Amino acid sequence: MLIWAAAGYGQSPTPRPFPQPGAPPPAPARPGTVPPALADPAAPPTQPVLPGAEAPPTEALLGVPLYPGAQFLASYDAGRGQRFYLFGTAASFVDLVNFYRNVLRQRGSQVFDVPATHEFDVGRFDDDTMAFPPGVTIKDFESQTSAGYPNPAPGGEPDRFRSIIQIVPAGPPR
Repeated sequence: MLIWAAAGYGQSPTPRPFPQPGAPPPAPARPGTVPPALADPAAPPTQPVLPGAEAPPTEALLGVPLYPGAQFLASYDAGRGQRFYLFGTAASFVDLVNFYRNVLRQRGSQVFDVPATHEFDVGRFDDDTMAFPPGVTIKDFESQTSAGYPNPAPGGEPDRFRSIIQIVPAGPPR
């Protein structure tokens, strides 16, 4: 199930970390803070993470292989002890979908045509313990109107990522 566009399993509105067509641009957030739309209102405020201070998650933590060369961008509190992790890559959307089809041994589902967004389920959703279903979601950020997702690291290479990978691990954070 897609975090930023799925129906909410009887919960509050679903966070949308990716911009939606026609939506006004979001206000810039301070690096390392949890976007207000993603924060759990019942949870105590989290401390900001300084840029570069958060260590990239391991494949063991993620529970799925990471596309070779993908760069860790950030992680966000998804609520109920879950986090989701964003990675940028210069690879094409098609290459990423084919990679995850092979390593996860499933077809997944293309949930949007424009911008192209593909989702793979990687575990069972437990309404009692999870805020979001575990999964790998790939979004194409390169189009006629977009040169790609801007690299949040000042002076980082590449300047923009063709595609973004979002991973919600199946297990609790370790």
